[in-house]
Amino acid sequence: MSESETKAPAGGLLASLQRLLATLLDIVQTRVAIVATEFEEERVRLRELVVFGFVALFFVNLGVVLFTLLVVMLFWESHRLYVMGGFALLYLGVGVVAGISLRQRLKSRPRLFATTLAELAKDRDQLTPP
Repeated sequence: MSESETKAPAGGLLASLQRLLATLLDIVQTRVAIVATEFEEERVRLRELVVFGFVALFFVNLGVVLFTLLVVMLFWESHRLYVMGGFALLYLGVGVVAGISLRQRLKSRPRLFATTLAELAKDRDQLTPP
């Protein structure tokens, strides 16, 4: 027997275990990187939603208040109480509809770390014997 044939089984097993360990570490590193990326994307998305939400809320509220004042001033002498009551009912209705819509959107949001979970499921399927 040659010298390379006698060393192959011991070196081959150790080298195979090292490659397996390196592969497992690469898989774990990739999955952690995916989790970190998804977490950062979600954080940026939420920050943008909050900023745009506050800006939109501020200017819509300002417009609603000014429009309400305009209409109340137009009917100040004749029907100011009816106009104010009508606006109050309108605002309450819009608030209820917005609250219901918000609740539905919160229930239907995308699952956090969905890509990571899908990748881990694929890894599990590949590692389990058929």
